[in-house]
Amino acid sequence: MRKICFLGIGLMGEPMVARLLDAGFSLTLWNRTVEKAQPFSGRARIASSPAEAVAEADVVITMLENGTAVEQVLYQSNAIARLSPGALVIDMSSVEPATARRHGARVAELGGCYLDAPVSGGTRGAQAGTLSIMAGGNDQDFDQATAVFQAMGRATLIGPVGSGQLAKLANQTIVGITIGAVSEALLLAAKGGARPEKVREALLGGFAGSKILEQHGERMLARNFEPGAPARIQLKDLGMILDEARTEGLTLPLSQRVFEQYRALLASGHGEVDHSGLLLELERLNGVQLNPDAADHFSPTDLDKETH
Repeated sequence: MRKICFLGIGLMGEPMVARLLDAGFSLTLWNRTVEKAQPFSGRARIASSPAEAVAEADVVITMLENGTAVEQVLYQSNAIARLSPGALVIDMSSVEPATARRHGARVAELGGCYLDAPVSGGTRGAQAGTLSIMAGGNDQDFDQATAVFQAMGRATLIGPVGSGQLAKLANQTIVGITIGAVSEALLLAAKGGARPEKVREALLGGFAGSKILEQHGERMLARNFEPGAPARIQLKDLGMILDEARTEGLTLPLSQRVFEQYRALLASGHGEVDHSGLLLELERLNGVQLNPDAADHFSPTDLDKETH
């Protein structure tokens, strides 16, 4: 399965494509904003439409912003009709579990194979090839995708189609809530007179240590909110978490509260900052700043929407 069609060359898609090319795969690329694909023009074929990209591909990978984008690009456009018999569709976007199940059924009707395989690890993980890939599907299709996944990170088969998306929702629940907790903890310590960078250093060696405290705590202290994962994407994921919870008859108060905080962050015009920028909303609410000696770093314009 050497010929791959990759749809969506955004913040995450770009380094993922680079890893696949470095692994020796033959790629055909499509992106809504064609300029995003042009840096690969010497190493990959650039398609003018999703249908052209899908035709003759052994593997079709989507890395788009949400389920609506995947629906429009691959299914409503009927590009999926160009799928070769036996080809494997891997949706690495974050979409609703029900949407993944519906898309999986459509691919099966066309004689293809399907995995939902969202990722975690951000742009750093995509660049390093260390993404955590959460796959939903059957054993045979997962085995077919092994070499493709190995080029981008470590894959785990979670369960049947839709299970990968459920795992991603679990991941984003922990990420969103923990970003809020780290923001509050560092601001509390700083307001009381402690040095927040030393508080973070001490906590990293204890039970509160986490990737969020390590990486996003550093971002907060440096006030570096250039997006690895934009806040609007975290809000979208939290919305899906709450929708899924309602479907399952669950109440998730922590997710609900963090969702409201991210919604307020976007209302203040910060949808394109990194999701660690939730600190900005906490600072606005309290009228104080975690590290007043540092300047904010983020560029909220000209970002491609096809990101993760």
